Amino acid sequence: MSGNRRRQTTVGLVVNPAAGRDIRRLTGGASVSDNYAKRRTAECVLEGLTVVDDVHVLVMPDSTGLANKLVDDAPADLDVELLDTTVTASGRDTRQAAERFAERADAAVVLGGDGTNRDVAHGIGDVPVVSISTGTNNVVPTPVDGTVAGAAAALVGSGAVPVEESTYRHGMVEARVDGDEEKTVRGLATLGVLDRPFVGTRAILDPGDIVGGVVSRASSTEIGLSGIPGGLLTHRPDDPGGVGFRLGPPAESSRTVRAVTVPGVLSTVGVEDYRVLDDGEDFVFEMPRGVVSVDGERELAVREATIRVRPLADGPRMVRIEDVVERGAQEGWFRVDVGAVSPERSE
Repeated sequence: MSGNRRRQTTVGLVVNPAAGRDIRRLTGGASVSDNYAKRRTAECVLEGLTVVDDVHVLVMPDSTGLANKLVDDAPADLDVELLDTTVTASGRDTRQAAERFAERADAAVVLGGDGTNRDVAHGIGDVPVVSISTGTNNVVPTPVDGTVAGAAAALVGSGAVPVEESTYRHGMVEARVDGDEEKTVRGLATLGVLDRPFVGTRAILDPGDIVGGVVSRASSTEIGLSGIPGGLLTHRPDDPGGVGFRLGPPAESSRTVRAVTVPGVLSTVGVEDYRVLDDGEDFVFEMPRGVVSVDGERELAVREATIRVRPLADGPRMVRIEDVVERGAQEGWFRVDVGAVSPERSE
């Protein structure tokens, strides 16, 4: 690599203390991720970031003090500080942090579930995102060692591994509700329509409540709404468009599938209709009453509503963690030769 002048790499870090704590831990087999586990994972991320020199880390503050401990105990060769934002102990904290990272960061690391990643997606722009699973019903983030994830963020953010060769654009899903009030809601992986009178407990527990939905990705390996059409076809997160589907009673539907609707629960559901959608193509539901769910959580109650759901192509830029770290090794970023100079990244 060339010996061009180095510049500091800035990496944003989101650790959501609320991720991985919903009711699915009581009703299914969802795993628990407490704040100690999140802190240990985040500490591993910070260590991984030291694979390149001169890294500045901005940590999203929170109401539990977790972020303060990360700053206090950070590796000595990292420049780590709290992001200057107001703490609200809500999803607004993550959205604010993402908007600031869009202006200041070269990469971002997110510890959370699908909801946390959705909040990040709303404001992160083109900043590459390294996502680590610490939520409940995770589809977008995957389990990965924090040290490996931190190394991937450093390599992409520094330019040691080109962004264009190591990331993909994740799709999103949008619902436009025409009813008593006109509203628009957005999901990252899934957007569902439920036959429920009110929001209530946010988690989707009973597959019999699901009328249908649209997903930006589908696989039988995924938990929740994306696993239902995933029993019929595979739609990768970087494939264009999405999949729309409509459910019915298993005994009355033209086809049935088995899907992991919540962790530890394999359900049989009836599928009346499904099809691959182009970006911007509507899949329509007419609902006298119901609830719109976003990424596995009930979000919006509707009455006498037409709900038009469509996939969109403007989601976050996600880092292919394994590809990045392997490419970094090929380029010599993990090699230590006596008397050798570390690789210099280009501007």
